[in-house]
Amino acid sequence: MTATTVMAAKVCPQAPPGAVGPTNEITGYVLWGVIILFGLGLIIGLGAIIAGRVFSMQHASKVGVISIVVVFMCAIAYLALPGMLNGILGQGCI
Repeated sequence: MTATTVMAAKVCPQAPPGAVGPTNEITGYVLWGVIILFGLGLIIGLGAIIAGRVFSMQHASKVGVISIVVVFMCAIAYLALPGMLNGILGQGCI
């Protein structure tokens, strides 16, 4: 009975042969896309603050400040969550 449980503990999922390269490439594109979206969020937030001040629209300035805070919170989560998931899930072995 213990031999079967030991064998079951050593099962680790693996990608099919030849899938590692394209998977890493797609992951890289997604990560760079997210970084670009962070930059766009900051630029749009700053634009909203500046436009709100220039055109005396206080609501636009408030939305700009809130959007910059949200972008920074998302950037912190972007850095922290993968480490948390890796700590919880480990290497993915069953």
